[in-house]
Amino acid sequence: MASLTPALRGLNRRLVPAAAVQRRFLNLHEYQAQEIFQKFGVGVPKNLPAFSVSEAVEKANEMPGDEVVVKAQVLAGGRGLGYFKENNFQGGVHIVPKAKVAEIAEKMLNKTLITKQTGEEGKPNNTLLLAEKVSIKDEKYFAILMDRASGGPLMIGSKTGGTSIEDIAAADPTAIIRTPVDIISGINMADAEKMATEMGFTGAQAKEAATLMANLYKVFMECDCTMLEINPLASLSDGRVLVCDSKVNFDDNAAYRQKDIHAKRDTSQENPIEVEAKKYDLNYIKLDGNVACMVNGAGLAMSTMDLLSILGGSPANFLDVGGASTVETMTMAFKIIMGDPNVKSIFVNIFGGIARCDHIAEAVVAGVKAIGGNDAIKPLVIRLEGTNVEAGMEIIKNSGVDAFLTNDFTTGAKKAVELASK
Repeated sequence: MASLTPALRGLNRRLVPAAAVQRRFLNLHEYQAQEIFQKFGVGVPKNLPAFSVSEAVEKANEMPGDEVVVKAQVLAGGRGLGYFKENNFQGGVHIVPKAKVAEIAEKMLNKTLITKQTGEEGKPNNTLLLAEKVSIKDEKYFAILMDRASGGPLMIGSKTGGTSIEDIAAADPTAIIRTPVDIISGINMADAEKMATEMGFTGAQAKEAATLMANLYKVFMECDCTMLEINPLASLSDGRVLVCDSKVNFDDNAAYRQKDIHAKRDTSQENPIEVEAKKYDLNYIKLDGNVACMVNGAGLAMSTMDLLSILGGSPANFLDVGGASTVETMTMAFKIIMGDPNVKSIFVNIFGGIARCDHIAEAVVAGVKAIGGNDAIKPLVIRLEGTNVEAGMEIIKNSGVDAFLTNDFTTGAKKAVELASK
């Protein structure tokens, strides 16, 4: 890749839609993340979730002061500037007198919040977070993520928070502080205190901030996070240093040892088709094109979408059926694809390595027949190559399934684009 010209690298980035990048993380609501933070000794404002208007009023009265912060809980950024579809109520975050909590909660709960990240369909808001109103003296930015360059966790900080870190970096690259952490020895307080000082914390707050960062690192490592972002990390007028807003992602590959965390997953925030696909170990993401893709392997799936785009087509989905395709998974894959009204043709692109072409061919044939056979299926192109490819081709030829069959990747992609254009 290093030999690619900048122009070619730019082309490569544009071919595959950003939405098609595989997502291997669990995203939790703010109130759920703050529950985890508190278990690790990370300071957060006093807060409680509410699932009904009456519960919101009750929880608000448990907060100190005369006013309370009411936050919509949806898995999308830009909540404060969003609006609710059903009543056009503006804003998913409000600071209100306790006497008005019922009125505000009624306008927010069980409504659909639309933000710059949700698209026009929005996301359902089934929960509110009631939090104490705090007096923020200064806002900073802090994050931990895995860094390929340093081969381990990387702490990122900035003296300026409460706004987009991308905008901060664009305006002044030197404002971003980066501190790699040795993944074997872990974080030490000297590095944490140095980071806190560089971010502008002084005196007792510097030590408190360093302790908070060390505890956030424990969350990151012990909970198998892929990213932990705090914005803002706030110093308060009363001297406290608190996490006032956060985004935390957890690695799906660690679900077997983080069962309590992954049990918090809110599928109402996800595409229902993608949720159903996951039950069958299918990696599916809907896109806007008209050529459906069914591929084994994420890398080949991305290449397939690239080639379709180069040839003038438009992929309708990212669909990785994995290496152990069964009749059940293939049947579900075809059902999902056939449920998309935009699909005009289907391109099954299989490279048999560990998975044998004859086994996959049998599953493809059974899947086509399970949804109604040739009368039900949309124009179908099947490309097979790899282990036992000759046997796989024979199985499809003798099955009665009406499909354009080839061993060549480009030939198959061209035919799929051609069929979709008719």
